[in-house]
Amino acid sequence: MKAAIITEKGMNPVYGTFEEPKNGVDNVVVDVTASALSNLAKMRAMGQHYSASQVYPNVAGTDGVGILNGKRVYFLATNAPYGTLAEKSLVNRNLIVPLPDRIDDVTAAAIANPGMSSWAALVNRAHFESGQTVLINGATGTAGSLAVKIAYHLGAKKVIVTGRNLEKLNKLDADAAIVFDMTETDGANKFTTELSKVCHDGIDVVLDYLWGDSALSIMIAIAKFSKSNGTKFISIGAASGQSEISLPSAVLRSSKIEILGSGVKSVPMEQLMLAISNVFDWADQNHITLTTNEFDLSEITDAWNAPLTPRAVIKVQ
Repeated sequence: MKAAIITEKGMNPVYGTFEEPKNGVDNVVVDVTASALSNLAKMRAMGQHYSASQVYPNVAGTDGVGILNGKRVYFLATNAPYGTLAEKSLVNRNLIVPLPDRIDDVTAAAIANPGMSSWAALVNRAHFESGQTVLINGATGTAGSLAVKIAYHLGAKKVIVTGRNLEKLNKLDADAAIVFDMTETDGANKFTTELSKVCHDGIDVVLDYLWGDSALSIMIAIAKFSKSNGTKFISIGAASGQSEISLPSAVLRSSKIEILGSGVKSVPMEQLMLAISNVFDWADQNHITLTTNEFDLSEITDAWNAPLTPRAVIKVQ
């Protein structure tokens, strides 16, 4: 079968031929129609994510849409070496959900992972309650912009968005938008000062897609200025490129901040699949669409090097 193949750890995929998978006791073969490229998919394929299998060669791709027994389904592929960027993938029977008829394959592939990221973080990690205030750090990406809509859908009283592009932030229709530039002199302190204006009424949940200096500034601002009874800071990604921060212990000792992670292994797989199913239902009922950048499987090199926004989606067949 044709596939996007990772030959060695750290290498980009190449278009080639890979052995077809076969049905097993707990696994079934799905005919893949579309698969989106997320940062997670890239890092796992190249062995740079904590959940990577480290089996090489492997087929790239973490999740996708396809046909099983004549029906359209979304699935997660976790059976190394078979990923989702191939004509066929090997899928655990428990990691499959049906697709609503009104969501096309490309939209379903594109929305599942980014939509799940905020849904699972709010529902399963933050135990979000209607009427709470949410701050989304890194809101201009696909996942962050969906998080704004999902937070409101789940009953947020107020949504605050932060990021590096004020024009894009203002288009999200949130209650407040704060821009930062960590490359400028004293950028972190300036960001903390700006955050003081929105912290006084309290921030219940932070959804952080960036990590790094901006995340630290948010924690410091909450510790200094927030009047809430507690804030759950949910780390979802590290798109800033900074995987580590120097967190003063005083920030934790002087506040009611809880730092949690949300993702593979920190949220049980059945809850992640339920979150994805809920995202599909929400998108179906509210006619949610995403701007995508479509590629054929044979164009995997161009797709792999394309920006993550708009979301690149590989059409397999």
